[in-house]
Amino acid sequence: MRMRIAVTGGAGFLGSHLCDFLLRKGHKVICIDNFITGTQDNIAPFLNNPDFKLIEQDVSKYIEIEDTIDWILHFASPASPIDYQMYPIQTLKVGALGTHNTLGLAKAKDAKFLLASSSEVYGDPICNPQPEEYWGNVNPIGPRGVYDEAKRFAEAMAMAYHRYHNINTRIARIFNTYGERMRMNDGRVVPNFITQALKGKNITVYGDGSQTRSFCYVADLIEGIWKLMNNEVYEPINIGNPRELTILEFANLVLKFTGSKSKITYKSLPVNDPKVRRPDIKLAKEKLGWKPNISLEEGLKKTIDYFKKKI
Repeated sequence: MRMRIAVTGGAGFLGSHLCDFLLRKGHKVICIDNFITGTQDNIAPFLNNPDFKLIEQDVSKYIEIEDTIDWILHFASPASPIDYQMYPIQTLKVGALGTHNTLGLAKAKDAKFLLASSSEVYGDPICNPQPEEYWGNVNPIGPRGVYDEAKRFAEAMAMAYHRYHNINTRIARIFNTYGERMRMNDGRVVPNFITQALKGKNITVYGDGSQTRSFCYVADLIEGIWKLMNNEVYEPINIGNPRELTILEFANLVLKFTGSKSKITYKSLPVNDPKVRRPDIKLAKEKLGWKPNISLEEGLKKTIDYFKKKI
């Protein structure tokens, strides 16, 4: 069935890949973005597509759309530490007011709703890997709190609308995702390391590099979102790659695939930086029939090729 799908944050890294995927599936897409962190370049290939419509708006303010809508995918939010520390109030507002407004729109349009939540709801976890039933270890007043608590509130709001208004909702807890269309100045580890390596600059590792992360290639992530849309799963579900490696291991992998002679330097670990981050994807496998298929090595090569063209 051909659907009309609204994607908030549709000009961002994940949002633009989602718009691209949905258009290729034959659906109509309404992209809503205020371009705080999204870019026109990300959506430039779709602007002449008659099935694509752009609305430049802050979703923290009242949203009015005349078209019928089948789905609302709420992906709007600054997502990197650099972004949400530069825009702390906007981050809190898009998680709270933006989620409220988009859920209200879903109610008015009788549309289904998917929230792009985050592994950051787990904070600095005391269990590894992190299953969905883990409630997290978050510092609400720390520098990362504006993002962590915005996502936790957004989840609570989505479940409240599901229970009270019977809105057909989904919650995707998205773990570290990488790939084409990430910004070079994003501030996250993948673009940081690749850009530094390609420019021959020192690679900056925070702490001793023993903290762990897992990295999911963007095409796998988008496929997971699509499978979640097509399954009746209302509770939060982890979408990410369970392969875990230390930041130091990842830095050496970037050096290997870029062929860079850059050196690794060390700086102090940021406040409340998680020591571990790895999704338990048992639910995604059981409920969605989903698991990532693209290896880190394959995805990293694609991403490095993209950044080579940008530099």
